[in-house]
Amino acid sequence: MDTLTQAALGAAVGGAVLGRRLGRKAVVIGAALGTLPDLDVFLDYGDAVLNVTEHRGFTHSLFVLTGLGTLLALLAWRFAPARDITLRRWWAFFVLALVTHPLLDVLTTYGTQIWWPLDVRPSAWPVVFIIDPLYTLPLLVGIGIALITGNGFRAPAWGLALSCAYLLFAMVAKGVIEHRLTPVLAERGLEDAPRLVQPTPFNTLLWRVTIIDGDDHHETLIGLLDGDTPPVVETFRRGAELEPAALELEKGERLHWFAGPYLRYEVRQRDGRETLVATDVRLGFPGFYAFSYALATREGETWQALAPTEMITPDARADLDALGQLAARILTPEARLCTSDFVTDRWVAEVPEAC
Repeated sequence: MDTLTQAALGAAVGGAVLGRRLGRKAVVIGAALGTLPDLDVFLDYGDAVLNVTEHRGFTHSLFVLTGLGTLLALLAWRFAPARDITLRRWWAFFVLALVTHPLLDVLTTYGTQIWWPLDVRPSAWPVVFIIDPLYTLPLLVGIGIALITGNGFRAPAWGLALSCAYLLFAMVAKGVIEHRLTPVLAERGLEDAPRLVQPTPFNTLLWRVTIIDGDDHHETLIGLLDGDTPPVVETFRRGAELEPAALELEKGERLHWFAGPYLRYEVRQRDGRETLVATDVRLGFPGFYAFSYALATREGETWQALAPTEMITPDARADLDALGQLAARILTPEARLCTSDFVTDRWVAEVPEAC
């Protein structure tokens, strides 16, 4: 999630745990702890693929953060002037303010290495977009009241309860969407295909579904307010013929570890040379993907890995017209929104009649 939300979450947790005793200080310290894991954005590994795949790494590990929280609790219990606060309460204050950060990140699409240093893929079960005002607002109101009144407990606790209730709503919404998706997959024989169900920007009413199907990937939008209206499924090429070449590269394999099968491959001309480019189709929106990487250049019949790999500036960013179409589609299935409208023709494999 964004930095403001993580700071607000840490502040609310801090107020809920020690607000009665520390007042505003609990909120302020909690906010600082809530943002601490994201300091890894300042680490530069000198390589675009490493920078993106190491983010939300060791600084988001439940093992690391629990250990750090325990150490801080011991120090506070031993040296803080507030001698009436028990070690258990200090431990809950520091550990919860720290570990709620990666646990919230897990509920977004990017992927979080909460089990670092274990050799497992990043965890992600997306139920909220990386910026969601309906989640953040109750937290901000709660901590704002606490900072104004000096009562650091009650308002943050209520804000935290409301934000958690919103997450529960999002989880239920995702379950409804996946239920509506089942017959669509069955009709196309894709019951076992890799699929990603995630909310569209800034809401949990309209959900984007990405399905990997060999050389292609399918996209559809399903809304909670769609009723019995069947979803429109669009099909796009993903350059799967280039995937074996990418996986032979160390950074290509690393990117696959990070993004799974949700990658698109292409050859682009850059500085007069053929360049192998991989794009993460999870992040962004069809036609407005945010993360593309130059992995290698062609030398004769072989690909020579770039050292370092480079991030490529997106071809386009979502404009007001696209965002307006998205907002209209949230509320009604009759509002036409075909993602193929935003995608270059060379990637479009199949456009349904509804588009």
